Amino acid sequence: MSTREMMWVAFAAVITVMFVLDLFVFNRKSHEIKFREALAWTTVWVGLALAFNAGIGYFMGPAKALEFFTGYIIEESLSVDNLFVFIMIFSYFKISKAQQPKILKWGIIGALVMRGIFILVGIELIERFHWMIYIFGGILIYTGIKMAFGGDDEVEPEKNPLVRLVRRFMPITKRIWRDRFFIKRHGVWAATPLFLTLVVVESSDVIFAVDSIPAVLAVTHDPFIVYSSNIFAIMGLRSLYYLLAHVMEMFVYLKLGVSFILAFVGAKMLLVDVVEIPLQLSLGFIIGTLVISILTSVLLAKKQHRE
Repeated sequence: MSTREMMWVAFAAVITVMFVLDLFVFNRKSHEIKFREALAWTTVWVGLALAFNAGIGYFMGPAKALEFFTGYIIEESLSVDNLFVFIMIFSYFKISKAQQPKILKWGIIGALVMRGIFILVGIELIERFHWMIYIFGGILIYTGIKMAFGGDDEVEPEKNPLVRLVRRFMPITKRIWRDRFFIKRHGVWAATPLFLTLVVVESSDVIFAVDSIPAVLAVTHDPFIVYSSNIFAIMGLRSLYYLLAHVMEMFVYLKLGVSFILAFVGAKMLLVDVVEIPLQLSLGFIIGTLVISILTSVLLAKKQHRE
């Protein structure tokens, strides 16, 4: 077995074991996830990602480890935008905090499959058609500008094509039935608002993947590095959501920082044939932007509190 094959096996084993423990053992029953529990699971997933990063450095070399770490940081920072949207989706459908974990659990399962498809397609396109990298770069810059100056996002599930499709072929109940996606009434199966919420969350992740996958492809075209960094970030997204949901209003400039990161990564892709920006410089810019946006948000919050 080659080193790369061994790393694939190790990655699959770690993700599978932790996936089962997190989603089907410790969090098998729907319940409201408190701040302390979210902090514990976030620490676990970040710790695992860093430990796996160390393993990549040992078996595959420091260059690959740097690629993984940079890709992981990019994915985690872009996840912040996902969290803002998830909060609005849950608010729109009036999903309680006890019911949200089940939706996020199945949302993650769908994301694992979709990200794999997007990564394979993205890498294949860039390898076959080099000019696709300019399109990906343009998408990232456009998204960054839109995120910075487009104002607050609006969630309009009724305009979602998948929601319309579900409504066309299946009746929808008006009320939420505990944590069930479907119920049978008078011999007829019907979907609940909980299932519609899952449909909107899954379709939102497709949109997020259009941004996040090209961003990581600006760092590396190695399928193993791209997919593993993506999956570690996604698996930690569920606990990160509950961790930041309690303090999201404090980080008012975090979304602006993410928009700068998107624009920077997009510019890096557009300039790939002109100037090569070292990976260390890219990582420094990304971490520096996140730190500045978080510190600015916290200092502003403290100033407003004093006033």
